[in-house]
Amino acid sequence: MEDKPISIQPAERLSLVQEYYFSRKLKEVARLNAEGHDIISLAIGSPDMPPSPQTINRLCEVAQRPDSHGYQPTMGTPELRSAMAAFYKRWYGVTLDPATEVLPLIGSKEGILHVTLAFVNPGDGVLVPNPGYPTYTSLSKLLGARIVNYNLREDNGWQPDFDELEKMDLTGIRLMWTNYPNMPTGGNAVMETYERLVDFARRHGIVVVNDNPYSFILNEHPMSLLQVEGARDCCIEFNSMSKSHNMPGWRVGLCATNATFISWILKVKSNIDSGTFRGIQLAAAEAYANDEAWHREANIETYGRRRAIAEEIMRTLGCTFDPSQVGMFLWGKIPDCYTDAEELTERVLHEARVFITPGFIFGSNGQHYIRISLCAKEDKMHEALERIKKI
Repeated sequence: MEDKPISIQPAERLSLVQEYYFSRKLKEVARLNAEGHDIISLAIGSPDMPPSPQTINRLCEVAQRPDSHGYQPTMGTPELRSAMAAFYKRWYGVTLDPATEVLPLIGSKEGILHVTLAFVNPGDGVLVPNPGYPTYTSLSKLLGARIVNYNLREDNGWQPDFDELEKMDLTGIRLMWTNYPNMPTGGNAVMETYERLVDFARRHGIVVVNDNPYSFILNEHPMSLLQVEGARDCCIEFNSMSKSHNMPGWRVGLCATNATFISWILKVKSNIDSGTFRGIQLAAAEAYANDEAWHREANIETYGRRRAIAEEIMRTLGCTFDPSQVGMFLWGKIPDCYTDAEELTERVLHEARVFITPGFIFGSNGQHYIRISLCAKEDKMHEALERIKKI
């Protein structure tokens, strides 16, 4: 029998998105490294330091137990939920019922998927910041939502322009994604912004979801949207251990909101995944008890030393930046001599052998900005600086 070519096509939704920028670019970096170019990466926000010793010890201890390896509740263990609620009370002054108002996540990216499935019908609108985390856009597209961008601008401290928002057609908008402290811009959380977001959500019947993984990085005063009175009625907050506890590969985050919203999100989550390994959950509970000294060394002092080098790299590249930024990146505006950020970042990659992130991947308002990650050892950052000085 003559073989006939098989014609199998992917789902139409794949035409709506591209492979994630870093997934594509890291292939190129791997090729350059294989050719002997020794690329220094200052692009990705993956903490290079370990969790606290007690966190690792707890994981090892639980993993040794023969009864630790079975399926776990999708809702998470009582120990982990209690630790998450205690964390919010200790650092933000927010009281959460661990049984009904907090839900463990396999990282915030999973939460974006589950919340969108729980609240947004195909064709409904979702407000997405420009610039903003690309997954807010890509997952919304994959799920059939209508993307409505709202602007963040440097002259407004990268905060939402509420006058502009009020003039927009908000018909059919179900969710609004916010991210403070902001990535990629480093704009810090502001209580006035949080208060106005809650008011905006109430008046327009929109659920505001604040993605809050950066509140401890180079930030002396962590804040939460849930500190605002009435926020729990109409808002959801994500938090993640990836950045604040040096646990990106552990995939532990949380969702905090009212009990009804949690029940809706859990209905989605329980049909998609199962509970994380018990050892990870109990070790994460241990990590939430890290003392203030650990947080200061890991999240303030270490990143502070690295930030000083990143600022020198920015100045060497002729970029300008706001020194009040927080978080584990430095966001800077490129010189006028470059058409866009990628023109600069490609030159730095191929001439200086340093990989930094062009701001266009976060939206059109990032086209003239670059982002430097602080997730590299100081000696590597110094070496990157010296390489860039030579070009």
